[in-house]
Amino acid sequence: MEDQNKVKSKENRRVKVTKLLLKRSFIILLEHKDISRITIKEICEEADINRSTFYAHYTDQYDLMKKIQDELVENVEVYLAPYIYDETPKVSTEMLERIFEYIKENGEICKLLLSERGDIHFQKRMLNLVYGKYMDDLTTNLGLDKEDANYVYAYSITGSIGVIQKWLNDDMKKSPEYMEKILLNMTGN
Repeated sequence: MEDQNKVKSKENRRVKVTKLLLKRSFIILLEHKDISRITIKEICEEADINRSTFYAHYTDQYDLMKKIQDELVENVEVYLAPYIYDETPKVSTEMLERIFEYIKENGEICKLLLSERGDIHFQKRMLNLVYGKYMDDLTTNLGLDKEDANYVYAYSITGSIGVIQKWLNDDMKKSPEYMEKILLNMTGN
């Protein structure tokens, strides 16, 4: 039984390494090409992995992209869990700072996924992680009705995406603390 566990552990490690190689290769290619122009062959050549191995894990480059996005969202949810699920109906300065810290720590992938070329639905999905808190803040603390709060939220979320894109394009020269303060000032929160 112990030998079986060692074999499974080794296989799990091998699968993780393979997926990591494929993701990194895809990201390298994505820096230079639009996803629609990236082929499975290119990803596999960059990763030095055969196509059948790729297809054992992903159906195509769009599936790989979705899995990368899903993993990023899950990681951010875990990273922000203490702030998202606390009792205060407000987006805290610490929460925003943590968002910028996470983006900075994962700058390469965030720059690609949150860029102007990135998927707007993914970008909104990322920022919707704080939707409940922000809406509570707008309705409870500012007294807006739900419909007006949604307009304010749409404006704020679009602007926030733009600020994050600008920060990433400027190679994140400003600190997460600075960015948190500037974003709060811009959104009037």
